[in-house]
Amino acid sequence: MPTFNYDAQTSSGEHVSGTLEATDRNVVIKSLNDKGLKPISVKEAAAKSSLSLSNLLGGGKVKSDALVIFTRELSAMVGAGVPLLRALTSLHEHAESAALKSILSGIIRDVEGGAPLADALAKYPNTFSDVYVNMVRAGETAGILDDILKRLAAQQEKNATIRKKIKSAMTYPMVLVGITVLAFFGLMLFVIPQIGKILTDLGGEDAQLPVLTQVMLGISQAMLNFWFIIFPLLGAGIFVLLRWLRTPAGKIVLHNFVLRVPGLKSIVMKVAVARFARTFSALIGAGVPVLEALDVTAHAVGNVVYEKALVDAAKAVENGDTLSSVIEKNKLFPAIVPQMLSVGEETGQTDTVLVKVADFYEEEVDVAIDGLSSIIEPVMIVFMGGMVGVIAASVMMPIASLSQNIE
Repeated sequence: MPTFNYDAQTSSGEHVSGTLEATDRNVVIKSLNDKGLKPISVKEAAAKSSLSLSNLLGGGKVKSDALVIFTRELSAMVGAGVPLLRALTSLHEHAESAALKSILSGIIRDVEGGAPLADALAKYPNTFSDVYVNMVRAGETAGILDDILKRLAAQQEKNATIRKKIKSAMTYPMVLVGITVLAFFGLMLFVIPQIGKILTDLGGEDAQLPVLTQVMLGISQAMLNFWFIIFPLLGAGIFVLLRWLRTPAGKIVLHNFVLRVPGLKSIVMKVAVARFARTFSALIGAGVPVLEALDVTAHAVGNVVYEKALVDAAKAVENGDTLSSVIEKNKLFPAIVPQMLSVGEETGQTDTVLVKVADFYEEEVDVAIDGLSSIIEPVMIVFMGGMVGVIAASVMMPIASLSQNIE
């Protein structure tokens, strides 16, 4: 019997989540309703795959480019009047991605069995996000699936572009950090011990070495004697830290921290606002109700601080406030956002207005990333130079002292 993961809301507005075993999704929804819970998201848990080589190398994941192409092709075929099942079958036959081909096999089986496309997509949350599924469901309901798929493809392309630019901006600094760390350990393990031996031979066992030199020699000696303890502990510490940062508590700490770091704060805010504007506009344009659109957008922004702000905003809207008035009170959103929202609410064109906001902030992200890249490069060079300078000073100081003694 399949297992379903669910997110639901109590009558008091509390969010609860868990798992249930049931024959299908409708049984889970009925069971939650019987318990007095309002279902928000119900998805079949993905079966645990074996640790195959392709999965370890990332072969089990559908790349964003492949998903964009699939969405655009499906939109074109549906818009041309091709029946949905036939379109999916054709895309399955010509899919170049093995992971996407495998997923499409399952989707085709579900659609053949009479399931809506949105329900079939919801079984693969690692590939099709809540935003994707909800927009497809709205498109099926309104009979405008081809138009919705075009919106989705455009949105995914924009998100992928932002991700690529951020990764590109971080590649050079990360390479420099890696080189710096390798150089440090290389010097500590192979160079400093030899220099220490030379200094001891020249000055004798009782030679008074400068404090900096003694510290560097002590670090080097500790690494040589206890490498089998230091390196495993260092690796385990990094692994535990990365795992913790993926937990809810870790994400709260990390996301609050980056919103306080000068330089990073501006980029994170602009990325979050751009994602909010584009995702919310796409959902509203697809006919998704405002409260449901806010809930889905909150989980798609990618920052738990903004997620909480949007969840709180949804509660305020549910109590009768306008979204623009709620957003205006929150310092996380620039002044232009509530102003544009207010215009959209007055004219009934919220989706169109927010697309302009998204375009503006995506351009701002490009400018901010370029600016950050130009700052990071000299900072990293200074850091590397400082590290090499400290090591060089620890070597040259005792040599200079010894040469004076010889004179």
